[in-house]
Amino acid sequence: MTMWGYPEPVTHLIEQFMKLPGVGPKTAQRLAFHVLGMPSQDVTEFSRALLDVRDKLRECSICCNVTDMDPCSICRDISRDDRTLCVVQDAKDVAAMEKTHEYHGKYHVLHGAISPMEGVGPQEIRIRELLQRLGSAEIQEIILATNPTVEGEATAMYIARLVKPFSVQVTRIAHGLPVGGDLEYADEVTLAKALEGRRQL
Repeated sequence: MTMWGYPEPVTHLIEQFMKLPGVGPKTAQRLAFHVLGMPSQDVTEFSRALLDVRDKLRECSICCNVTDMDPCSICRDISRDDRTLCVVQDAKDVAAMEKTHEYHGKYHVLHGAISPMEGVGPQEIRIRELLQRLGSAEIQEIILATNPTVEGEATAMYIARLVKPFSVQVTRIAHGLPVGGDLEYADEVTLAKALEGRRQL
């Protein structure tokens, strides 16, 4: 028996689940025992899916999004507007934007945000690739859709300064109150951003 009091394979599986973000010891144990109860075929499919994510996915050579083909389906889509480029932090942000069905341009995925505290500088994210695209493409507007955090704001400001020589319009997504939210529960920063992003009716 190991420190968990379980056989080694179970302990090893618990430890692997604990490497996932937001998964603590109790959740990891619950997941491990759930796997124990799964049919063998389902476990095989699960393990194959994990391996496929690592082995079959790559970065798109154009937008740096995660893809199983290069270029990705969005970059290959001739119906999308080549003049508009939405800059996001992570691949999951592309999925969030696509769910709105409101944006029809192209993307650029940074794979992070500038964070000196965590040792992440501009050279660690895909800013160089963004500048290369601006130098060769017919882009007229860049929408900076980084997260409304200190790091996201710093990254947006840094990129806005860098792209000034390219004569493209630079916009920032508005931040503010969620639909259905109450003013009394909003924090000061959210309210301030909502005021900044107000528009005429």
